[in-house]
Amino acid sequence: GTPCNLFLYGPMYLGGNGGLVGLIANSLYRRALNVTQAPITSSLPMTVLPFMTTYFLYNATVSSPLLFGDLNCPTCVLMRGALVGVIGGAVYPIILALPVNMGLASRYNTAPMPEKGNILRHWMDLSRPILRKMRAVVVLQAFFGTFLSSRNFESYTTLAKITFGPHAEELKD
Repeated sequence: GTPCNLFLYGPMYLGGNGGLVGLIANSLYRRALNVTQAPITSSLPMTVLPFMTTYFLYNATVSSPLLFGDLNCPTCVLMRGALVGVIGGAVYPIILALPVNMGLASRYNTAPMPEKGNILRHWMDLSRPILRKMRAVVVLQAFFGTFLSSRNFESYTTLAKITFGPHAEELKD
């Protein structure tokens, strides 16, 4: 039961962490932009979108290719797991939090908006301390994605040995 559970629920845990990262990033940007209005309106997409993105990205790039036998390179599996953890579960939610809260700050006039020429610099200056605070979370997601993919690869190799190993003929009888 356990290897199958990891294939089923592992991506959900990674996605859940992505949703948590979205909530944290959302909270940090809300605080930085003094946004107190619409807490649920901004929190809901910041949880749901990163969860779904990470979940589907992991299944598309790690779980499914493993289960269909299209991915049997251990290093590739680990890299894919780490990248999904970092990109889907950390970078995407952090980047997504900026426009969501930028729009709310603009709508409710809670923070001064940048002048025409300084827009990029303004958002970089605003994001720098938030990105600094989120560094550990990005590393954690990379670690978790790598760990999950390594366990999935172990399950895959065990399954492959059972299915295609020297004793496979005995099982058919």
